[in-house]
Parts: sequence; structure tokens; C-alpha cells
Amino acid sequence: MSTTSFKTRLLAAVVAVAAVAGLSACAISDGTDSSKPTIRLAYQSFPSGDLIVKNNRWLEDALPDYNIAWTKFDSGADVNTAFVAGKIDFGAIGSSPVARGLSDPLRIDYKVAFVLDVAGDNEALVARNGSGVNSVADLKGKRVATAFASTAHYSLLAALRQANVDPASVDLIDLQPQASLAAWQRGDLDAVYTWLPTLDELRKDGKTLITSREIATAGKPTLDLGVVSGSFAKDHPEVVDTWRKIQARALRLIHSDPAAAAKAIAAQLGTTEEDAAAQLKQGTYLTPEEIASAEWLGTDGKPGRLAFNLFSAAQFLVDQKQIPTAPSEQEFGNALYTKGLPDVLADK
Repeated sequence: MSTTSFKTRLLAAVVAVAAVAGLSACAISDGTDSSKPTIRLAYQSFPSGDLIVKNNRWLEDALPDYNIAWTKFDSGADVNTAFVAGKIDFGAIGSSPVARGLSDPLRIDYKVAFVLDVAGDNEALVARNGSGVNSVADLKGKRVATAFASTAHYSLLAALRQANVDPASVDLIDLQPQASLAAWQRGDLDAVYTWLPTLDELRKDGKTLITSREIATAGKPTLDLGVVSGSFAKDHPEVVDTWRKIQARALRLIHSDPAAAAKAIAAQLGTTEEDAAAQLKQGTYLTPEEIASAEWLGTDGKPGRLAFNLFSAAQFLVDQKQIPTAPSEQEFGNALYTKGLPDVLADK
């Protein structure tokens, strides 16, 4: 795709997301205090501490001088577009879309401030029963859906590469999770790479070929991250600190009281507590102390290995001709928001 074509499509997407965000803002205007500034958060419907924070209204309680506006997005690509449009301040987004967002041609001014989860069995490639697909190598000539520019898309490309399958030999289709489920149920697809909760629906009449946990073991890990607008972080560091503390609280709840965590997530996903608990068990949730370690975000002046993870993801996307160039590992390190991290995440 040419740079001009990409920018034209991006502009159209920005206009569309801006319209949606504008409608969302109108929808939440009733009951908010017009004298208070508004913090705008993008969330996605995958099981994470972010849904616990939203359901339990912890941010609303911790930041009473602000209106808290949550807007649902279907994928990281849409979250990126909303950041480009200047419509959100915080976002829950996968590591592959973040690698894209920080690279050319987007170069979004945002910072990675939290690790929501590490993808495990909660993202996977599933083949439909009766499709004749029993391995990744069988995908040649098949119709395979995933949400383009998502962690699932990145993992799908990694799985194809690992199996020596040329992506050009596969009919790759860009579909959001719910759209892919509808196409699957019509019999239009042979396989889908997606995430929970849609993933569990596909598994009911499909076979798991490979999971993101397996791909991570092979050196291509994916994560769900919490990012914040660079300008917002500069102007409101105290709000970012509060947001990180609240996200750390949610992670602790997942570890200390999984039943309470599942109850909150079930309310947000519209499912049973048993189903939410099962979904939580499929992901990997770090402790706040692990997030501040050298393996992940790191500390001030010492960015963690997450910088290399993002650099590696961007370089892979360059190799796959998904983006033109990748920033340096140092630039990715500069995009990690580690200000006061150990103290902010401490349980006190």
C-alpha cells in the first residue's frame, strides 16, 4: 500500500472514529458536571483489570474532581485512530498496535504506562470443524479472518511464518471479533485468530491450532497494554499516578480474590461469573512488582525489556511489509512511562 493511500484511509478512519467518540461524549453528557474536566478512556471487552476498574467505579471514586468517560472500542487499530483524532487520553490496547502506533507513518504521541496482561490461551487460532484444516500448514488457500493491526493479526503472521506458510497464499480477511463470529456461523470462514470472549464461542465447533502462549514461547510474545497520551501525561502526572495505582489494585484483586475479579468482569462482559473465571485463567496477569521489573516496564532511566519486545514486534511488521520502518529500541524505551513506577505501584 502506498503512503498516500494509507494516509487517505487513515483520514477517513479518523473522521469515523471522531464521529463515534463525539456521539459517545453526547451519550454520557447527562449526569456529568460541566464544570469538571473530563478524562476519556478507551476500553476493550477482553478480561483484564481494566474492566474491574470500570465496573467498580474505582477511578470515579479516586478522582472526584473529574468526569470519567469510558468508550468501548473493538480493536487496537480503532484505539490508535481515536488517539490520532485526539479523542481519548487513556487506552487499553495490544502490543502489536502499540508497535504500529509508535512507528511510521502514525508516530502517535502516547506512552506505555501499564501492562494489563500477557497473552496466553486467551488468544488463539481456531479452525472450523469440517474445514479440512488440522494444522497451520493447512491454511494455504483457506479463508482466515483476524482483526488487522491487532495482536491477533501479529500472532497469526508469526504462526504462518513459523509454519513456512507465505501469508500471500492465505485469503486473509480483516474482521473484528463479533463480525468474524457471524461469518464463522454462516460457514464463510475456515479459521479465525481472535481473543476472548469471542474465542470461546468459536471453540464450541472448532479446533485450536495454536495459541498466543505457544507463539510467545517461540519468541513472539504479545501483551495488552495501558497507554496514555503524551501531552496528558505531561500536563496531569498526578492523574496518571492515580490511574496506575488503580490498575495495580485491580491486578492484586485478580491474584488475591479471583472470584471477586470474575464477578466484576462478568458484569462487564454480560456473561456468568463461572465463564469469566474460566476466561481469567487463560491469561497471564503480572503482579505490580513484576510490571516495575527489568523484564517489563523497568524504572526511571532504565527502561525494561518491554522496549525490546515492542522493537521486535515493529521490526517483524516491517519484514511483513505491514509498516515502512521501525523506530530504534531506544525510541521505544523513551515511550515507556516509568516515572516513579515502583513507588506508585507499591501496595500502600
